[in-house]
Amino acid sequence: MQDVGALALLPVVIILVVAVLTRRTLFAMLCGTLAGAVLLGGWEFFDSWIGYFGTAMADETLQWLMLVVVLFGILITLFERSGAVREFAAWAERFVNSRRKSTVLSFLLSIVLFVDDYLNVLTVGTSMKAVTDRYNVPRTELGTIMKMTAAPIAVIVPFSTWALFFAGLLEAQGVTANGSGFGAYLQAIPFIFFGWIAIAIAALVAFGWFPKLGALKKDIARADATGDVFPVGTTAEEREAEGGLPLNAEVGEFAVAGDDAGRAVASAPETATAATATAVATRAPEYAKPRPWNFLVPIAVMIAVTILTEVDVLKGTVAALIVAIVMYTVQRRLKIKGVLEAAFDGVGSMLFVIVLTALAFMVQHMNIDLHLADWVIDATQPVMSGALLPAMVFLVCGVYAYATGSFWDLAAVITPIVIPLAFAMDVNPIIAGAAVFSGAALGSTTCLYGDGIILASRSTGIKPLNLMTAILPYAAVAAVASLVLYLIVGFAGV
Repeated sequence: MQDVGALALLPVVIILVVAVLTRRTLFAMLCGTLAGAVLLGGWEFFDSWIGYFGTAMADETLQWLMLVVVLFGILITLFERSGAVREFAAWAERFVNSRRKSTVLSFLLSIVLFVDDYLNVLTVGTSMKAVTDRYNVPRTELGTIMKMTAAPIAVIVPFSTWALFFAGLLEAQGVTANGSGFGAYLQAIPFIFFGWIAIAIAALVAFGWFPKLGALKKDIARADATGDVFPVGTTAEEREAEGGLPLNAEVGEFAVAGDDAGRAVASAPETATAATATAVATRAPEYAKPRPWNFLVPIAVMIAVTILTEVDVLKGTVAALIVAIVMYTVQRRLKIKGVLEAAFDGVGSMLFVIVLTALAFMVQHMNIDLHLADWVIDATQPVMSGALLPAMVFLVCGVYAYATGSFWDLAAVITPIVIPLAFAMDVNPIIAGAAVFSGAALGSTTCLYGDGIILASRSTGIKPLNLMTAILPYAAVAAVASLVLYLIVGFAGV
């Protein structure tokens, strides 16, 4: 371990700068890890990099997350190959007959899946993108609604993975109500301002009542004008993987779902533009009697098993995978060979996510050994005083979580520092704790290489950088409003 002072920020800064300049998230992460290896290993930076790669791969959390990602990749591919997603979209369009209804349904589904943010973004993106595509809703808008809801609802509802973890942190620091940390967390919920405001903004965006901001404003205007729901720079291969035709393709019809499913490219009307072809190609085909259960049953099983196994998304995904394979083979939608091919392709479709996640965990371990958290706390502790404490805690936690991709780890590190400070300064420790949890939710909602953004970008079929830049203006509005509220409660002595 080395204490390099402010240079500990270098890997994080390099990642963000390179990502914005090159729009290559994976390359940016590689540059960041190399910078960290140089700081920690000097001239032996290569050995240092290899060592941290091994440390990251040995991390049980990363191993668990990789299994979830791989299995969900297989499940998504099975949904696509069997035609389950297209039939669900065709069925949903009988009830969702407008752009607003498609985005509102996406928001409501995110609320319902409050139990875990991973489960939330993977399920909503997979199930709703075919529906929202029909109404020219940009994938970045769907992702923004999802991510502005997933972590915030998880910290607001007390029966989620986030709430249970944070309640344990409060109890460990002696902050209890009615003898338990859970009781203290219930009292903290009204003060988790970022969670409440982010959900409100997500709802307003879904209803079309919030101003269009930043990159998302351009994406919406472009989708309305051309029908192209994918971000600028999406390659033909990426469009094809998401069920859309390349921009220069002509409009075609979907064939029957199953092993023999295909897409026949026909002549487009003379008035149709190339971009319009993309919109048509991603919308659901017509089915006389669509069977939504082929999609809904595995999803329902996944949710139920996840909840019944103490919120273990891995077990829920395995159960859904087993049910899906049985259903599709019994119905002869897929042969055993088709299932095996889907499994192979599903794993391949997640390679980018796997590598990116491994690099993100390398950065987290490097930040620990660079004492980045210690440096940030030492630099900001002088202003963490009295009435300013809740606001400064939220600001520090939010910026640190956004920059490092550490959310629960951040809370585990900083809560034991913040709570004693609150007691010493006669500040309500419950509000100080709420500020920590708000900051963690802010980071999870926005961090370029956080697992939440990575999984959400995969489920919506866009790049993490496109999703992050779309979300940032909306998250910034929620963050500024939260900061003001923490200043108010701090000076009011609540």
